[in-house]
Amino acid sequence: MEVLPALSCHYLAFSSRRRLRSLNTNCKIVRFQAFCSLVSNQNGTTKREYKPGFVDNILMSFFRKKMTEEVGWDSEKVGYDGLIEVVNRLMMERRSNLQIEQSAVRILNSLFPPLILVFFKILIAPMGEGKLASMMAARATAWSCQWLMGASSVNSIDLPDGSSCSSGVFVERCKYLEESKCVGICINTCKLPTQTFFMDYMGIPLYMEPKFSDYSCQFNFGVLPPPRSSDSALREPCLEVCPAANRRKELNKSTTI
Repeated sequence: MEVLPALSCHYLAFSSRRRLRSLNTNCKIVRFQAFCSLVSNQNGTTKREYKPGFVDNILMSFFRKKMTEEVGWDSEKVGYDGLIEVVNRLMMERRSNLQIEQSAVRILNSLFPPLILVFFKILIAPMGEGKLASMMAARATAWSCQWLMGASSVNSIDLPDGSSCSSGVFVERCKYLEESKCVGICINTCKLPTQTFFMDYMGIPLYMEPKFSDYSCQFNFGVLPPPRSSDSALREPCLEVCPAANRRKELNKSTTI
């Protein structure tokens, strides 16, 4: 769940005003990377690995607190493993995908002080034809969510009007998906609720494109998602390593014996 992506948006408002004059043309491409180091894989290749710090631990604790309040249960495990267990509990207790999505949206909404989102949607979102808010959201996501998703960077994307803008975020290998090993968790607790939250509560269109073959994900702020009936990510089968899928397989085997 790409939660906390806009916690710092309102702090960026003043520094971003100087860019308003250039928003009528193509936005400049800006690379954003932080607190990452290169590590070697077993096959000899290298990748960037995000090293969580003190602020990240605060963000994770705050998010976990809000999630446990919604679920009504907390894991005995500490850290990221405990967070994933709470997410799994959310998946098990809700009766439908819609209920899971609605719970995730409520969690996202609970992360913000009252009226902050209202003011952002009214005052910031319309500026520069929405490009300012989209760029702010991209930078806030890359800065505040790497503890959840792993190494991420701001990149340039194509907008529906034919221009390009640095309002994208590329997640190299999503930790949330890699640790949960579940397409359902990715779709129902992250992709769909995050898209809904940004559009409904912040006035920012967002289209997320998870790639399940390599666990990467592309955030496209300022781009409306396609209809759910034509979104290819929603038609992806379970991963072979999915714990829930494997439990279903074992259950089916036991019932046929």
